[in-house]
Amino acid sequence: MRSWLAIDSDSDFSLDNIPFGIVSPLIKRGHWDDEPRAAVAIGEYILDLKKLFDYYYTQGKSGHAVNKFDHLFSCVIGYDTCKYGDVFTRSTLNDFASLGRAAHRQVREGIQVLLREDTPYPQVLKDDQLLRSTAICLRKDVEMHLPFAIGDYTDFYAGYHHAFAVGEMFRGAANAIQPNYNHLPVGYHGRASSIGVAACGSAAITRPVGQILLDPSAEVRKPTTAPSRKLDFELELGCFICVPPDQAGARVDVGEADEHIFGYVLLNDWSARDIQAWEYVPLGPFNSKNFATTISPWVVLADALEPFRAKGIPNQGPTPIQDYLKEDREESCFDIKLEVDLIAGDNATTICRTSSTNLMWSFPQMIAHHTLGGCALRSGDLLGSGTISGPNEGESGSLLELSRNGTKDVLLAGMESRTFLKDGDEVVLRGYCKSAAGVRVGFGECRGKVYPAK
Repeated sequence: MRSWLAIDSDSDFSLDNIPFGIVSPLIKRGHWDDEPRAAVAIGEYILDLKKLFDYYYTQGKSGHAVNKFDHLFSCVIGYDTCKYGDVFTRSTLNDFASLGRAAHRQVREGIQVLLREDTPYPQVLKDDQLLRSTAICLRKDVEMHLPFAIGDYTDFYAGYHHAFAVGEMFRGAANAIQPNYNHLPVGYHGRASSIGVAACGSAAITRPVGQILLDPSAEVRKPTTAPSRKLDFELELGCFICVPPDQAGARVDVGEADEHIFGYVLLNDWSARDIQAWEYVPLGPFNSKNFATTISPWVVLADALEPFRAKGIPNQGPTPIQDYLKEDREESCFDIKLEVDLIAGDNATTICRTSSTNLMWSFPQMIAHHTLGGCALRSGDLLGSGTISGPNEGESGSLLELSRNGTKDVLLAGMESRTFLKDGDEVVLRGYCKSAAGVRVGFGECRGKVYPAK
């Protein structure tokens, strides 16, 4: 598809994408609008959905726009009752997500029709200069907000090569993978309150303070409380949940779990490896993980990724997979190209290139396992994939792997090197899919910059 808006061929936000986010447009007085609202990204622009529907409500009642919008948004907006029309005026996407996949699909396809070069409704937006000047602005002129009110956050450990590399590092190759890993998606509950986005530029990540065991070989193990010396990033995918009201609290079958997925983001689950090494036995990470998680601000709808389905890593276990985790299709994940840049000073170095096909467990399997025992999911819940790494050099999604836990220097541009992150370092995650025909669907950037401990 081609748009009447000018869109660069390398843009993540093509007409085939239409990702959703929450924005505050910049107004002429130089202050942010105090009403965050829903928008979609298209090339270097955003389409403000609140302005779009406000225009309908003010103009449509006199017959000016009713017929034009009726075909596009009839399943979402009730013109007389206004049943769903205000979901795009709210400061999160939770209510829109709760309408279900059919509604998300209808809205996305309707917006694509409005923006198509050969749109059958040019009078609705393309040729309406007043509406265009009101509802369309540059992405650089908006502040981004968290797209959802996130009630719960669960981080999984589905990246097989990362799990093997870290296990081999600490337990040896023979015991690298724990016995349960091949039978279930391992996960733990994270901290939703520390999830953020980069509103403008990079998210500010304050170096965490925690208990650290400086000498693990000492006869008497006595920790010290200090800023983390081994601050790390983790390259992950995030999945936002949508639960229609009539399905709240239900156990989700793996074959129906796709209907509970609103969309996907890039996710950086920042980690303090030295704090983690001391605290994680026996209950897992706590302060080493709960200080910051950064996501990309634009949510790519599940439908936009459907053309890019691919096979993930097959189950590695010696025994058959449990019935409740068996999927009918082989192409259970997406071929998303993932990259990580580390910016030190004025120089950026791409230190990782990998793919989401390195996940062993799919998000539908994670959802089926998550709800197996009766745990209810809610719209806006966030699931993390776990660190995504490949089997080869340069495919590791964390400095823990790249530096072999600080024993090997990672060489950067400008004669710099790192084992773990220093204050002032900036980490940029990128991800995109691209078809043989050149169709590109991407996530934009997930950026975070490290600042000194308080």
